[in-house]
Amino acid sequence: MKFRTDKDSLGKVKIPADRYYGPFTGRAIKYYRVTGNTAHPNLIKSFVMIKHSAAVANIKAGAIDKKRGRAIVQACDKILSGKYLNEFVVDAINSGAGTAFNMNTNEVVSNVALQVLHKKKGQYQFLHPNDHVNMSQSSNDTFPTAMHVAILINLKETIPAIDGLIKSLNKKAKQFSTYKKIGRTHLMDALPVTLGSEFAAYSTSISKARNAIADAKNELLSVALGGTAVGTGANTPRGYRKVAITELAKISKLPLKPEKDMQYALQSKFAVSNLSATLRNLALEINKLANDIRLMASGPIAGLAEIEIPAVHAGSSIMPGKVNPSLAECMNMICFNIIGNDTAVAHAAQGGQFELNVMLPGMAKCVLESTDMLKNFLPIFSANLIDGISSNKKKLQKDIEISPVIVTLLAPKIGYLKSAELFKESLKTGKTIRQLVVSKKLLTNKQVDSLFK
Repeated sequence: MKFRTDKDSLGKVKIPADRYYGPFTGRAIKYYRVTGNTAHPNLIKSFVMIKHSAAVANIKAGAIDKKRGRAIVQACDKILSGKYLNEFVVDAINSGAGTAFNMNTNEVVSNVALQVLHKKKGQYQFLHPNDHVNMSQSSNDTFPTAMHVAILINLKETIPAIDGLIKSLNKKAKQFSTYKKIGRTHLMDALPVTLGSEFAAYSTSISKARNAIADAKNELLSVALGGTAVGTGANTPRGYRKVAITELAKISKLPLKPEKDMQYALQSKFAVSNLSATLRNLALEINKLANDIRLMASGPIAGLAEIEIPAVHAGSSIMPGKVNPSLAECMNMICFNIIGNDTAVAHAAQGGQFELNVMLPGMAKCVLESTDMLKNFLPIFSANLIDGISSNKKKLQKDIEISPVIVTLLAPKIGYLKSAELFKESLKTGKTIRQLVVSKKLLTNKQVDSLFK
């Protein structure tokens, strides 16, 4: 393997000659061996969009000459087209404030831009990662901005995936609207409901969680770009911030705007932790849905067997014909991970000190991972589980007929104590409440039917 020698403020570093990253990244590869995964693709693209936007703003402000500035813009456009993405090699969890990843980006953009200028990789005297690509920027303002943009890009697919689940639940609510069944509280028999009303309630809870995510998303539209170190905007030319954010909004196709309080934008991570919390709340609701489906489908002989679920694969390697709620179980595990990710984000949000929260890479990884899991799996969960659920209508009706809890409907007519006596007699004799009240001439069959309605 051939190497070139790159130099930075700490000295010389050997870099594989064919690679576009530089000395800072070379060191970071050695020290940040954490997850085994590099940065999320949307975080990479968001950072490169920022470098593009900063170069445009610096050109307009006269802070950089047009030759270098345009070379940076061209380099960013090449990367955004899908080239050189394998050059972003720093681990997803790296240095505080994401400095290592910011410099990985600066170095890659710099070396691609050097080629645009017909120079060799590593000839930073012509176009430098810090002096030119990172001009008017700091990791302190670029990483929070890139994190917001990357999450917003992910949410463009996540929210429609949630909408798909809501649509599937609404279909089932309508389909099962007349299917009466025994309700349950404390896991014990309670008053009748309909299977449709249960699915309608699931849809309501997930709709509320979805709307909370959409509301929280708006906080992410205010970005820190232009704040540089500690939010003062030091080393930025006049007019830079407005142009840079306008350009970033244009190429990201997001309605971004400057955060009014730049010090807040660097020291607080409220917008990200708030969004993460709404993802957690959604996970709690979906987890409950998945658990209920697993219980309702349990059996088919010794369980509740109220619904039947589609088979997506053989349920057992040893028991032929077994069908498991595998997609619901997968959904459970996804929800557990989202809840765990939010816990990590919550700790990171309070883990900053004074003018900067440095826990950014960990936060970005967690929220992007959570939104990835949702946008990837919810369409599968909706189409291959929810849409395929069928009801065991005869079983539902039979449970209502034989359940002593129906006596609750009689209490206003015959009193609580008499109703309790009937309940105990039903359990002891095996006779249904209908049989008992009719035989005792407390009600007619017609009156019982009326109560059941």
